[in-house]
Amino acid sequence: MKKPELLVTPQSVEHIKALLQAGADAFVIGEQKFGLRLAGDFTVAQVEEATAIIHAAGKKVYVAVNAIFHNDRIDALDAYVLEMQRIGVDALLFGDPAVVMSAREQGITIPLHWSPETIATNWFQVNYWGERGSKRAVLARELSVDEVIEIKENTTHEIEVQVHGMTCMFQSKRSLLGNYFLYRDEAMEIENRKDQKNMFLHDKERKNKYPIYEDLNGTHIFSPNDMCIIEELNELFEAGIDSLKIDSVLHTFDYVVTVTNLYRQAIDAYFDQGEDAYEDIKTELFEQIEAIQPALRPLDTGFIYKETVY
Repeated sequence: MKKPELLVTPQSVEHIKALLQAGADAFVIGEQKFGLRLAGDFTVAQVEEATAIIHAAGKKVYVAVNAIFHNDRIDALDAYVLEMQRIGVDALLFGDPAVVMSAREQGITIPLHWSPETIATNWFQVNYWGERGSKRAVLARELSVDEVIEIKENTTHEIEVQVHGMTCMFQSKRSLLGNYFLYRDEAMEIENRKDQKNMFLHDKERKNKYPIYEDLNGTHIFSPNDMCIIEELNELFEAGIDSLKIDSVLHTFDYVVTVTNLYRQAIDAYFDQGEDAYEDIKTELFEQIEAIQPALRPLDTGFIYKETVY
């Protein structure tokens, strides 16, 4: 049985160094102009610096180019993927087919990971994009564990599943926050996401607070809870899922380092010592995460054990 990759979204080059020590195997980085909902904004120079550090540690770096590309952004995309080819990153994450076309036209040899957010829901799609150059599929977070396993059983391509962090519920290309404040005759400068950690939509009826921020790609609204399945990894291990992702968007530097190390312990216990070793420590690992979890971000298991209604 193959040990899965532990994939993390870092906030900075310094964060990468700490996460390597914590046990991360791979990193998703990129620039806000090209990638969606990144934990940190990396310039081309920073991607190059990060890639050197990650490769020196024998780990992998994936660059997100999974934004929606209109015609006015294609030239910039072409130049960007050429830079990533020069740097030698290990994969490009894409959702828009424009990235596939750009890679073909530019002669890019970097492997592609298909990451279309909510629509990666069945093995036919995974195989379709695999035939068109995608090495891996990043599955939708709204799938149950049975659906994830069914997809894995019916494809030869790599499968990535999120195991921890926020889920994006809604994205609009419009500047909804800016428009709202203009409507109220209030001035609001759109700031970097790092300064928007305390912005929420408050649903009084459901007693939920939804994190929200605005960037170059529009407005993003997230789930009120954080997914955490550190106690329920057995079935994903047994199914041979290739990559387990911790999404660190809107979380603190230290929180992500700690959570990464705890998932590292869970994976290593199962694969190095056996299932019983994992069973012995999984509740304690969850309790350690629970102890540092922000009060406004309750933990749950996301959709992984929700019944699908057809």
